[in-house]
Amino acid sequence: MLENQPNNPLHGITLENVITRLEGHFGWGGLAQQVNINCFKSNPSVKSSLKFLRRTPWARDKVEQLYLSTFREPSPSPWGERTINGSRKVAR
Repeated sequence: MLENQPNNPLHGITLENVITRLEGHFGWGGLAQQVNINCFKSNPSVKSSLKFLRRTPWARDKVEQLYLSTFREPSPSPWGERTINGSRKVAR
């Protein structure tokens, strides 16, 4: 049974999607620089990365944090949008 997880920013995103999107953005070499783990360095593939990350919680946490910091939309400001000089932007 699936539970509703409104506070989980990765709810509904599979680990395979996370790896695929990060690899598309950084490439395997760039991904290995961002998260220093062998599954991204030595013969990298989505399949081998999935196998390793599913068995290694600390590495999965690092990959998920990289995903969130790279692709998550910034949260809206409670004070609305501001321009550089501090005045409010007005929606028309």
